[in-house]
Amino acid sequence: MSAPSPHRPLAAGKFRDPLVTAKGESRAVVTLAALRTLWVNTGTLCNITCRHCYIESSPRNDALAYLSAAELAPFLAEIARDALPVEEIGFTGGEPFLNRELPAMLEAVLGRGFRALVLTNAMKPMRHHAAALLALRAAYRARLTLRVSLDHYDPALHDAERQAGSFAQALDGLLWLAEHGFQVHVAGRAGFGGEGEAAMRAGFARLFAAHRIPVDATDPVALMLFPEMDAAADVPEITTACWGILKKSPDSLMCASARMLVKRRGAARPSVLACTLLPYDPQFELGGTLAEAARPVPLNHPHCAKFCVLGGAACSR
Repeated sequence: MSAPSPHRPLAAGKFRDPLVTAKGESRAVVTLAALRTLWVNTGTLCNITCRHCYIESSPRNDALAYLSAAELAPFLAEIARDALPVEEIGFTGGEPFLNRELPAMLEAVLGRGFRALVLTNAMKPMRHHAAALLALRAAYRARLTLRVSLDHYDPALHDAERQAGSFAQALDGLLWLAEHGFQVHVAGRAGFGGEGEAAMRAGFARLFAAHRIPVDATDPVALMLFPEMDAAADVPEITTACWGILKKSPDSLMCASARMLVKRRGAARPSVLACTLLPYDPQFELGGTLAEAARPVPLNHPHCAKFCVLGGAACSR
């Protein structure tokens, strides 16, 4: 079950059948144990274009349209009506702060008692909402967390992935959040720059200490290091036998406790997907309500294998 070299192309026949692997073995399937995190994709538009973005966000990609507070409201009502055990609502994009209704959505979520998590590059779009953010922090304190994307602690490596000057802008935004008492986390990329995890965490620790940023680089939630994702690279398919071989529980995967809400360009209403990583694959679109989306999810995509099962990663805490 060890992962092959990421430079080898994906073998033909893999990840075709949702129930059976290319070798004819039973594909692993994950049942929704309890919905604890609902992700909201605010839209795929972003203020920058990164070299490697799994969701292909850019200033031009609006494949996932801006989702409104009014469109989110029925799902919050469904959570309350069905007493679903949701604890956290996460907002991702694109860049969530490009969506002008983000503050209203955060107010709706926090006002109902949920924790809220916003994934942001902390650049100019976020700063345009400074007044609204300060009001939310004053009202809800630690229930609001902002996770800032810093691909690497080295500005040159971060800028090579995103754009020239983006590290300085992101760091400035992170410092603004820290100075104003926000709960902040950071997201980096495991192995980015060829380093191991210990070296990456040590480098981030030096960065945080130098700028007095209150993030514990040893904490895997406060500093999340995500594995690389390449759907064209060869990875093993996950079978039912893999749970025992890997000594891993299917309940540890994102799709056992999370779903994502999206609004496709031109769609009349939002739909619910299996997870944050597979926004465009129709087999992971599960329905128009949280109840419809509660069905099991076959692990029929390379990201399921590399990011979630073998990489052990999750987008939430």
